[in-house]
Amino acid sequence: MPYLTQYYGNPSSMHSFGGQVGKAVKEAREQVAALLNADPAEIVFTSCGTEGNNAAIRAAIASQPNKKQIVTTQVEHPAVLNVCKTLEKQGYSVTYLSVDRQGRLDLDEVDAAITGGTALVSIMYANNETGTIFPVEQIGAIAKEKGAIFHVDAVQAVGKVPLNMKNSTIDMLTLSGHKLHAPKGIGALYVRKGVRFRPYLIGGHQERGRRGGTENVPGLVALGKACELALHHIGDVKKEKALRDRLEKGLLAAIPDTEINGYPKERLPNTTNIGFKYIEGEAILLSLNQHGICASSGSACTSGSLEPSHVLRAMGLPYSVLHGSIRFSLSRYTTDAEVDQVLAIMPEVVERLRAMSPFNSDAASWLQEHEKNLASANR
Repeated sequence: MPYLTQYYGNPSSMHSFGGQVGKAVKEAREQVAALLNADPAEIVFTSCGTEGNNAAIRAAIASQPNKKQIVTTQVEHPAVLNVCKTLEKQGYSVTYLSVDRQGRLDLDEVDAAITGGTALVSIMYANNETGTIFPVEQIGAIAKEKGAIFHVDAVQAVGKVPLNMKNSTIDMLTLSGHKLHAPKGIGALYVRKGVRFRPYLIGGHQERGRRGGTENVPGLVALGKACELALHHIGDVKKEKALRDRLEKGLLAAIPDTEINGYPKERLPNTTNIGFKYIEGEAILLSLNQHGICASSGSACTSGSLEPSHVLRAMGLPYSVLHGSIRFSLSRYTTDAEVDQVLAIMPEVVERLRAMSPFNSDAASWLQEHEKNLASANR
């Protein structure tokens, strides 16, 4: 951990003690750029994906003050959705694109939503809950044709799918370190050369004037190394996919009234979102936690909320599936033994919870009442 102990100089300083740290920052920037096949000068270090998304969105609208429309989707991460909701209160018009039962976008709807008055199109590369991959390059081409800046939240995708910014329609792209085995509290924003950019954090000259504040050197050095390793292991995602597929097939075969949420043909290789009908997802998570198994329901950034996942609601899933859906995320460190453990424990957990459940069929009156309330809320 030399950058927490021995090399603690300020990389912006002119003395040699800071200069040697500056070299490490330069190398880290090159490592991040290599993973994206981008130019190092196009990389801006941030504290996380949320900051990157905020910076991208606010830069896009600040550089185009005469354009007052933003296009995004109903299934974005809160780091995008909540910024857009705030901007609506400030006079911006935001179009929230819908998705179908498998979480897919309709390109015709995308085309119709983007106009000459659109300042920004902000759409995630892949959904953080279902793993469904969106046709970002096709969307980017539409945005370019109509003169809008195109931002992509790729926090879930970086390191999982090959990216090539040199041949991309993407103007700005967000990534976060903790999604590719770097520490929490570090991220990066790709900003294509030539894209007008106004800084979100205003202060010193750091990051070529695009993000003020003394650099988090230990964090960004770790992010650089994580990106280097992610690029080296990009072929290993086939192993992750094989384990994910085995997990899904085993659970579907062993547990009745279970279904996969999302689009099976275009998904991240490490993500699965599974709906176990007639039980609560929170109860499943608590039971799994007792066995040392970590899963999630919805986004970790909204895990304190008892509201159903906004992503699954936008997909129009029935209440019986909606409330019993959980996400498993695998990595290159996931083992066959860990998958076997889930397959061994999960059937008993679901069986026990269903035995205690107040509803055990779609015809249950209590369930039908919730379906009506959900339908009313979605209107």
